[in-house]
Amino acid sequence: MQADLLELLEHCGLRPSGELLPLGGGDIAAVYRLATDQGPVVVKCDDADRLAGEADGLRALAAADSGLVVPEVLGGRDGWLVMEALEVASRSATGEAALGKGLRELHAGVADEHGWPRDNACGSTPQPNAPLADGRAFQRERRLLPLAAACQARGLMDHRLRARVEAIAHGLDAWLPDAPASLIHGDLWSGNVLFTPRGPAIIDPAVYRHYPEVDLAMLTLFGSPGAAFFEAYWDGCVPSDWPRREALFQLYPLLNHLLLFGGGYRGAVERAVARLEAA
Repeated sequence: MQADLLELLEHCGLRPSGELLPLGGGDIAAVYRLATDQGPVVVKCDDADRLAGEADGLRALAAADSGLVVPEVLGGRDGWLVMEALEVASRSATGEAALGKGLRELHAGVADEHGWPRDNACGSTPQPNAPLADGRAFQRERRLLPLAAACQARGLMDHRLRARVEAIAHGLDAWLPDAPASLIHGDLWSGNVLFTPRGPAIIDPAVYRHYPEVDLAMLTLFGSPGAAFFEAYWDGCVPSDWPRREALFQLYPLLNHLLLFGGGYRGAVERAVARLEAA
């Protein structure tokens, strides 16, 4: 075990009692489970700035007191992050309803500006979060336009598709109302949701403040929660333009997947663009 990790564990008051055991599911960081004299912990090894952004996000989610379980940050430095290990339980309709209620509580806390005091990352992609007062401008300037430019620069998108994405970005003011900004997880795909004996948990955030449908659209992008989740989240108040918002807020993560994983995601980007053009 590396000396810098041992020093961090000692600083956290932890003494390892086993070896680092790799955990599956991570595409970016190396993730391990480690037995210690205080119980098991999760250890991540990655770029120091990305881990600092993740730790900041976990603390913000925990402070929101939404009822969702958030792993406690025990310490971090030198490209290592040590967190509470969560016990995993079976998924159930009761758990999905609790996830919907907790996410609704998380999104209920709003601020005037969209963004976050620090930049972070979505996967390994830098995520600029400099605040803007208008949510449409934030989605355009901090999300869609930079990702479309990056995809074209890497040869993953031609100028025609980039122009279509830019037209959508510049047309947001025509249909998307400005609104106060909710605290959002920012990367809430199904793999970042765990069901535990204490209730549903959310992990690996890329937090900022923006439209709450960002989290919902990410949950429905790769699979979807069940009816119990949506009944609890919407509580009878489904926005009439939810399908259009879903398509919009799936476009940014699809562009990010195209950038990270290559041309296999181009078709999904084109389909999302076509949904928005037809709306």
